[in-house]
Amino acid sequence: MITTESRTASSLLFERLPDRLFAPLASPNRRQYWGILCKLYDGRLGPDAPLPPSNGFAVREITRDIEDELLTQDAWTAEGDTLDTPLNIRAINVYKYLLECGWFRLEQHGIEKRVTMRPAVSQFLSQLVAFAEKGPVFVSAKIHSIDLLIQDVLNGNGSGDLLYDAAEQARNLLNHVRNTGTNIRDIMDAVDEETSTAAYVQRFFSDFIEHIFIGDYRELRTREHPLSKRPQILRAIEEISLSDEHRNRLIAWYEAKRSPGNRHKAEELFERDVHRIRELRRIDEYLRRLDEEIQRANRKALTRLDYQLRSLRPVEHMVKAAIAETLNGGTFLADPFAPGAMMAGDCLAEPRKVIERAPPSPLRKQVPSEHEIAKTRLARRAREARSMTMLKVNEIVRAKLGDGERIVSAAILGPSVPEIRAYQVLARMALVIHGGSQTDRITANRTTRGYRVRQTNEDELEGSAITGKAFTIERR
Repeated sequence: MITTESRTASSLLFERLPDRLFAPLASPNRRQYWGILCKLYDGRLGPDAPLPPSNGFAVREITRDIEDELLTQDAWTAEGDTLDTPLNIRAINVYKYLLECGWFRLEQHGIEKRVTMRPAVSQFLSQLVAFAEKGPVFVSAKIHSIDLLIQDVLNGNGSGDLLYDAAEQARNLLNHVRNTGTNIRDIMDAVDEETSTAAYVQRFFSDFIEHIFIGDYRELRTREHPLSKRPQILRAIEEISLSDEHRNRLIAWYEAKRSPGNRHKAEELFERDVHRIRELRRIDEYLRRLDEEIQRANRKALTRLDYQLRSLRPVEHMVKAAIAETLNGGTFLADPFAPGAMMAGDCLAEPRKVIERAPPSPLRKQVPSEHEIAKTRLARRAREARSMTMLKVNEIVRAKLGDGERIVSAAILGPSVPEIRAYQVLARMALVIHGGSQTDRITANRTTRGYRVRQTNEDELEGSAITGKAFTIERR
């Protein structure tokens, strides 16, 4: 069974909304159409409007409201209309266009046709109006609401609907705080378009954080702010998540209300909402980032204001002094420039002199002699003979052991350099295994393949090429 929660928004939007619903808002006259929809929302279809008739509105009532809105708008024409088209005909054409796009629904009641709006379309219009009229968010109210909802769930006074509502509020709050930084940059870009200092100051301080984004931004760091209840919320949600009683009760609600008959989906929805509330611990990170954006915007605004004030002040004084001197009939004021030509050949920079450099000599090729090549090959063979890896050591040990089970260290020594180097490696390994740390002993035992190295209590072995502590090699 596929539930609504398991389906994506891409497959659900146009199952709930008509396909051409966005056509008026995407047309060149989108502002006029949006004004008409807002007019109908405020007077007929919105929550603040009078109680609508149960069977809808008459067509004439809707077209009359459209006529009233057209009178307040600047001259514009819809498709098929001209500026000479009568107002009532224009209103009827706008109504038919909105009806065709799915904003209205026409129902037949007897011999009269009545206009209504689908619930999904009405809800969508409410969301658009709420978004357009959205003011600053007060973090204190959101945190306080989340805390009360979680406490009710913890006390057993509420079910999963309170947890779901708290999770949605926490998610929206974090999303709003996270996006505020980007909105600040947009505001600064818009404010930069103001040329006058007065307009710049007015827009900067009237369109900033406390009037648009976060209403209680100044109080966020205070001890009395409800944001200080965040640890209490996190402790409560952890107790709800770890308690079998609360967990089973809430998952049962999710199974009954959000995913009927699907226990696994109910558990996923419960864990998702718990995770959204846990994300409140990241709000400090988002606020620090917001502080950085605000400080950057403040520095940019102060730099702009300082530049404008410094650049305008001397010019204004000079203009005022020139006007006053001219009105008083005084002598002509000297200009602030130095005497002589403002631009002359002597004032220009000299051309850059290019220094041509001789091309580098070709690289010298040195051909080594036969004697040098032979010495290099001999040194490489000696170096390879002296280099000893555990792979070579294991091969020498297996050759010396043959079919036997045990040999002494003297059997390893031989006339060749590899055998002497293998003896040195094995002697050092026996010393580490005998008196090293536990980690060193484990590492040494791992490097030996098929045999063990043990140091004995015998005297030092004296040989013709090397001396060392005696040890034994045993097959594993």
